[in-house]
Amino acid sequence: MKQIDRESIGAAAKLAVFFVFTGLATLVLALTLSNGSFGERREYKAIFTDVTGMAKGDDVRIAGVAVGSVSKVEIVDRDKARVTFGVDSDVPLTANTNATIKFRNLVGQRYIALTQGAEGAKTVLKAGSTIPEERTQEALDLNVLLNGFKPVFQALSPSDTNKFAFEIVQTLQGESGNVENLLARTSSLTNTLAGRDQLIGDVITNLSTVLDTVGSRDQQLTDTIDTLQQFVTGLKDDRSAILDSVDSISDLTDETSDLLVQGRPALTEDIKQLNALTKNLSSQRNLSTISNAIQILPIKLAKIGTAASTGSEFNFYLCELNGSITIPPISVGPIPLVEKETKIDLTGPGLKVGGQRCDQPGYEQ
Repeated sequence: MKQIDRESIGAAAKLAVFFVFTGLATLVLALTLSNGSFGERREYKAIFTDVTGMAKGDDVRIAGVAVGSVSKVEIVDRDKARVTFGVDSDVPLTANTNATIKFRNLVGQRYIALTQGAEGAKTVLKAGSTIPEERTQEALDLNVLLNGFKPVFQALSPSDTNKFAFEIVQTLQGESGNVENLLARTSSLTNTLAGRDQLIGDVITNLSTVLDTVGSRDQQLTDTIDTLQQFVTGLKDDRSAILDSVDSISDLTDETSDLLVQGRPALTEDIKQLNALTKNLSSQRNLSTISNAIQILPIKLAKIGTAASTGSEFNFYLCELNGSITIPPISVGPIPLVEKETKIDLTGPGLKVGGQRCDQPGYEQ
């Protein structure tokens, strides 16, 4: 009987040791999985616009080192989320601390990464303080991103797909804002193109009509190209004459410039004198005199005409004609009629045409 009691006590003792050891191992495992700690922790809060995938027990890290865990996730202000987390008391946070939700792995687990702002702060963040929305950033939405890579993933093996996806997460970690802006603009572009479907279809139809028209005018287009080629070839053959013409135009420009240089003083003087004349004529006195003369001129001309028609006060007639006539060489085709220049002299007595009127006293040759 005593032997049986000893065996029972030994088995009970072994079972008790087993339960204690198993309990301690389970506790350590639970603390490890839940990021538990035996030390004291300070509690803080942070406001996010999106905490998808965040759960109680997720890590809180600084520079990749776990320093705490999430203890609570709740909704505030209807469209915001408040995350309560604890940080080891021996890890002080500054007043400008930033909180970013990042991916822990491809399964979808998240963790909060704490970083210090661009401008350092010496003030320590008090326990129970809330990090405002301006200093928080949500995680990149991998569902939207990976759906865009779906055609690529279909061509890869499972291992390559996992590796590729992991590299994407590592590269784009913390760039959710930029990626979201890119995806939003891409969506806007595709929506705009979809809204212009009818217009794009009309453009393609019209382009097809244009191409058909050009194709039906193949011979005319070929003739046009040939004519243009001949024109360019003619310009190439006449390039020497064209260049000579340009040289001649340049020489003409130089001569004209020299002529203007030589004539500029006289032209300047003429303009100066013309300016003086117009200034003199435009004076009030001269303008009045010219105006009176123009008004009286018709009356005087009428009186002179009357006097000349009723008497012999004005008699005009031709007495003599002196001078010479030069006849140039004249030919009809290859036959010369006048081989050289011929000069006929009319000087001397001249040609008498006035008659006895020219013998009157007072006539002077």
